[in-house]
Amino acid sequence: MIRFFYGILWVTLQYALRVFYKRIKTVNSPKEIFGRTIYVSNHAASFMDPLVVASQRLPIVFFMTRSDVFTPITKPLLWAAHMLPIYRQHDGEDTKKKNQEVFEKCVKILSWGRNLLIFGEGFTDDVFVRRLKPIKKGAARIGFQTLESLNWEKKIYVAAVGCNYADPNQMRSDLLISTSDKFCLNDYKDEYLANPSKVITDVTKRIEGLMQEQITHVEDIHLCEAHEHVMMLQRDGMHPSAYNKDIPLTQRWKNSQSLAKKINALSASKKEELKSFGEKVKQYLEDLGKENLSENDIVKYEGSKSLNPIKHLIYTCILSPFALLGIVHGYLPYFLIKRFVEKSFRRKVFWGSVKMLLGYIVIGLINIPVIFLFTHFIYPDYWVAFSYYLLIGLFFLAFIYAKNHWNEFLRKGKINNNTIESFIEKRNALIAEKNQVLAD
Repeated sequence: MIRFFYGILWVTLQYALRVFYKRIKTVNSPKEIFGRTIYVSNHAASFMDPLVVASQRLPIVFFMTRSDVFTPITKPLLWAAHMLPIYRQHDGEDTKKKNQEVFEKCVKILSWGRNLLIFGEGFTDDVFVRRLKPIKKGAARIGFQTLESLNWEKKIYVAAVGCNYADPNQMRSDLLISTSDKFCLNDYKDEYLANPSKVITDVTKRIEGLMQEQITHVEDIHLCEAHEHVMMLQRDGMHPSAYNKDIPLTQRWKNSQSLAKKINALSASKKEELKSFGEKVKQYLEDLGKENLSENDIVKYEGSKSLNPIKHLIYTCILSPFALLGIVHGYLPYFLIKRFVEKSFRRKVFWGSVKMLLGYIVIGLINIPVIFLFTHFIYPDYWVAFSYYLLIGLFFLAFIYAKNHWNEFLRKGKINNNTIESFIEKRNALIAEKNQVLAD
């Protein structure tokens, strides 16, 4: 069985996430609801990770959450959402004892045939990067502790999960979730009984290797930005805005992984060249910004010799009636939530997930009276009114699109074509240098 609030979140987040992300793709997603499996995921985007992993895949999971969010007010709600607190060293003197109590709960959950979701890295970087930090041993320890309590009579499995965001904080970007094949911890029984510490270390390394295969992993954190820049210029990877729309998301993910592997295999001297190249791309992007241009403007103009601002005006006009409804139903709470989140959370990595979660809760709640007002003043049918209520998210999305198209119409109308021509030359020079640096 699942707890009530978890079930509500699982259903409603399908809608909220589809509004927030343009494309969501799962790869090798498990077909079992239960299964005594410990899913170990990367932790690239803080609060967003548990939301997308739990809601976009079939397995019902209980997952570990940092203990400081468990307050007397939030604790019942978090319990109902299948969350368990995990204590860190700075949370108090009894951290080890408290975590042992949580581990014992995890053992019970697995023994009942349920699944766990653990974020193996333990924390999220302040700035989103495409790499995996070292994995902690908690997942392996919990798995073997469960087997000992069950006298090895039932099977416990482990699988790796990779959350691949184009940009977790950018609305209408893309998300791909990949899951590895699971392996059985019972296969390690004889080795574990002989040397538990060694087996826990070996299993953790195996998990880490599987996790790296599910994501784009750039080994040197100082080369992550250069990886992003190369993806932008090649337009075939997981870059949030600079990509070829004809390439399927799965292929873009694989291209991003291949590029990372190529960068990881570079010699030390080539890596230094890549860092230097990355600085040149940063300067190129800064210069574009000064002229109120984007990388997409340069590519678009090079291909068609026109940026066509009129099309943005046409889209704005088409979307305007729906955008107006979006303003009526969602703009004020959206504006207040945006200000609250950006002032309250210093780490930007939290912004996307908190805005989305608060937005869908607040906008959803304050618009419930619309159902009754609709039946009283417009059409006396609750099914029609409820259908209108379900469209509110799409109306708000129309507002976002209309606003963006209007801003693009104004911006592109002021661009000097002669300026673009000079940037085309700079871009082509960067592509030539990129090819030389990455040449085999």
